[in-house]
Amino acid sequence: MKVLITGGSGFIGSHLSDRLLAEGHTVLVIDNYATGRRDNLTQAPGLTIVEATIVDEAAVSAAFESFGPDCVVHAAASYKDPDDWAEDVRTNSQGTVNVVKASNAAGVERLIYFQTALCYGTRPLEQPITLEHPIRPDSSYAISKTAGEQYIELSGLDFVSFRLANAYGPRNISGPLPTFYQRLSEGKPCFVMDTRRDFIYVDDLVNVVMQAVVEGTGHRHYHVSTGSDYAIKELFDATIAALAINLEEDVEVRPRGEDDAFTILLDPSRIRADFGWDVTIPLEQGVARAIDYYREFGIGETYTHLRVGE
Repeated sequence: MKVLITGGSGFIGSHLSDRLLAEGHTVLVIDNYATGRRDNLTQAPGLTIVEATIVDEAAVSAAFESFGPDCVVHAAASYKDPDDWAEDVRTNSQGTVNVVKASNAAGVERLIYFQTALCYGTRPLEQPITLEHPIRPDSSYAISKTAGEQYIELSGLDFVSFRLANAYGPRNISGPLPTFYQRLSEGKPCFVMDTRRDFIYVDDLVNVVMQAVVEGTGHRHYHVSTGSDYAIKELFDATIAALAINLEEDVEVRPRGEDDAFTILLDPSRIRADFGWDVTIPLEQGVARAIDYYREFGIGETYTHLRVGE
């Protein structure tokens, strides 16, 4: 297959690109490296990299026209600054419109999208959250990502929208795990938020995406989730164990901010039924693999779409 991946040098996109290339598919990546790392992808037969932003309609159209993809995986997203509403709209909403229009013009057979679980808001009405839960995003990131999803729904394309639990693993530079590693390895103090999250290892996520891309499994919306949540303190403890560090005092636990949810636990029953899929990597093993990557490649800047203070 010919697969075009937006944000293909980012965390999820680069892992998916590697898997597709290993199985003999042809991949074109579009990335502006706002958060993706250049060393996430290695030049390989069958891989083309276009350095561009999906906000540039002409660049997107040219890439689609020259490559002629069978399937598009839309992983590009803006999430660096919770107050940069304009960039969120440009990338997550208008950028998605550009991708959708180019997909239709190129006769793309299907489109895979990654949606945030925050589309349900930070105060969900049920736990676990089912696919019938009302859509009510309450942050710039979630609003703009949800607008992108709705444009895809409007497009007439055959699509799968994966509403994601918190993905983690090698190459991840957003969220608590890389922040914990960075601060602990520099001897700096840490704190954890009094929240819980459903963590999914990137290889398990790529397994299900490969089914959607290569086998054509699934249609419309799915939760990619383990079905269980962990306290952020448990993630911190797994990081300490992987680093073999003994702290003199317990880590500080802080109350969550107003824009943060206590837990976002997604119901994975539909994806289990339609894909026959489940997770295979437990948290402690996944954290250890991520720590091995951070030790080898290092971490520069880390990102979060939440306001968590210093």
